[in-house]
Amino acid sequence: MKSQVSMAASAVAFTLLSWAAASSAQAAAADPGVRAASSTDTFGNPVAGLTADQTTLFFAGQASFKELEQVTDGLGPRFNLDSCVGCHAFPTHGGSSPAVNPQVALATAFGANNVVPTFLSTNGPIREARFKFTANGTRDGGVHSLFVVSGRVDASGSAAGCTAVQENFNAQFAKGNVSLRIPTPTYGAGLIEQIPDTTLTANLAANAAQKQALGISGHLNTNANDGRISRFGWKAQNVSLYLFSGEAYNVEEGITNELFQTERDLNPTCQFKTVPNDSTGQVSPIALGNLNSDITNFALYMRMLAAPAPSTTTPGGATSIANGQKTFSSIGCAMCHTPALMTDNTSIAALAKQTVALYSDLALHKMGPGLADNILQGSATGDEFRTAPLWGLGERIFFLHDGRTSDLVQAIQDHASGGSGGNSRGNEEFNSSSNTQFGPSEANRVIANYNALTSSQQQDLLNFLRSL
Repeated sequence: MKSQVSMAASAVAFTLLSWAAASSAQAAAADPGVRAASSTDTFGNPVAGLTADQTTLFFAGQASFKELEQVTDGLGPRFNLDSCVGCHAFPTHGGSSPAVNPQVALATAFGANNVVPTFLSTNGPIREARFKFTANGTRDGGVHSLFVVSGRVDASGSAAGCTAVQENFNAQFAKGNVSLRIPTPTYGAGLIEQIPDTTLTANLAANAAQKQALGISGHLNTNANDGRISRFGWKAQNVSLYLFSGEAYNVEEGITNELFQTERDLNPTCQFKTVPNDSTGQVSPIALGNLNSDITNFALYMRMLAAPAPSTTTPGGATSIANGQKTFSSIGCAMCHTPALMTDNTSIAALAKQTVALYSDLALHKMGPGLADNILQGSATGDEFRTAPLWGLGERIFFLHDGRTSDLVQAIQDHASGGSGGNSRGNEEFNSSSNTQFGPSEANRVIANYNALTSSQQQDLLNFLRSL
């Protein structure tokens, strides 16, 4: 009898162990998390093959990119941060938002009179804010700088007399009138800039039957003046790195320059430097490092910044990564996230005829109400976004245009969205007065394909993405 009980108990134990093992085998796939830095990383390096002069220009640009701006440099009167590297900091200079948001401390630095908006947190992403509509209900869409210099007493100057008043971002956010953006990484930006328009057009037209079957269409944003394809920014709104640099210097730091010469606030009590604050040849003595304006230095730095190098073994091992790469293509991800495109001839030989493994078609696609921000830029409508390049994703903390998640699985699921009215996930994503209708996301069938994978296949795909 005792042996029978013992045998029964053993059978139950075996059954429980078998069930546990099966359950473990079917455990849900999980984001492997930010990939640890390794000796093979290229983040922050110049592209290989630069001449000696080009390398000098790269490091001069890097120095400008890292500069902290103060009131006497032209900071403000309205600004989001005080340096380029502050936004583009992780995993190193040129990247995206770091884990600790410097905007929170900067809001009141040097005695500034600012309130930290509710959509910023110490452990959240760096963000800029756009208002969807003006007070009278017409379209806005522009960046509203978060902070003012009023009250600041910098080491080199004082803005104590500035009477600019911070906008009431919390009230606008509560009304759902705020659209948020996080910094885009700039690694490999020069390679992206050198992909010919004809290549982008041909790539978008390729695999037409497969794209149609998946519900994918898309179109390219263009410069309104000459029709060139624009490719930088969350909505591919900027046509070149030079334009991107000039706009960001003015919008994010309030520094006027040769491209954007109007102050962010014309309040006469807040003007502490001649306009433009930054221009060519203004620093004496003139030398290679300071002859260029800052925005020229920024553009040169980003143009010659190396692309991220993927890992072949981390996370999950080489077999898992290889399997995940195959799955990435088989379920349709590669229809928008084009694995590689080619550059053409260019004045910088190191960028010419290069394979650009960006995992993007640089085109705009409708993402439905779940991601819609109701901001129009160029030909980009309120639910359209540029296909985000995936290279470097392995060492990125925050995902999607507003940084709403650090979980890669959630970011994938958020690509799916059924068509509906203007209401969408996230308080910052809906303005109740707009009555905007959005159709379904172009990614719906691809995400359905992802959801139909086994847990093991999903994990391989996640490992592949984090290897990039």
